[in-house]
Amino acid sequence: MQINVRDNNVEQALRVMKKKLQREGIPREMKKRRHFEKPSEIKKREKDEAVRRYRKLDRKRLEIEGF
Repeated sequence: MQINVRDNNVEQALRVMKKKLQREGIPREMKKRRHFEKPSEIKKREKDEAVRRYRKLDRKRLEIEGF
């Protein structure tokens, strides 16, 4: 990853860097790897995330259809 600093404006370069890191998902990955997670916990978390995604998508679909 490369960030150009223009006119010695470090603050703007930091904002750009943070935005790029956020887009890549680096902070979430670091938070996830902070502690060891057992394989059963990984499966449970991934299942919960999938259910959450499905419910969110279902809510959006129902909102669009008008039910």
